[in-house]
Amino acid sequence: MRRILIDTNIYSNTLRGDQSVIEILRKQTEIGFSVISIGELLSGFKGGNKESENKTELEIFLDSPRVVIYRVDEETAEFYSEILQNLRTAGTPIPTNDIWIAAIAFQFGLKLFSTDAHFQLIKGLSFV
Repeated sequence: MRRILIDTNIYSNTLRGDQSVIEILRKQTEIGFSVISIGELLSGFKGGNKESENKTELEIFLDSPRVVIYRVDEETAEFYSEILQNLRTAGTPIPTNDIWIAAIAFQFGLKLFSTDAHFQLIKGLSFV
């Protein structure tokens, strides 16, 4: 079973027709998506002129039987706090939302698929 967690940029790249991203997603049994990414997208939609269309497209994606939405809970918060402390100690901060996304990947044992290089600063995180 191939289970991954995709970052917000992977969703966006898929919509732009990035064939290398689409090919990787086709091979997955489960495509995880975090509520953090949903929030990032919804806030971006509000700033554009196609909010309704974008929301409909997102809902179609989220309704796919291969897509699993991962939510944040107390266990996620524990992973988050550990990642944040490690990054602080190393002096290598990254965006807060990305720390939450990485925490979800750790919590559920998922490989992360992202184009953001700063995720490489998180020790022990597995990637597609």
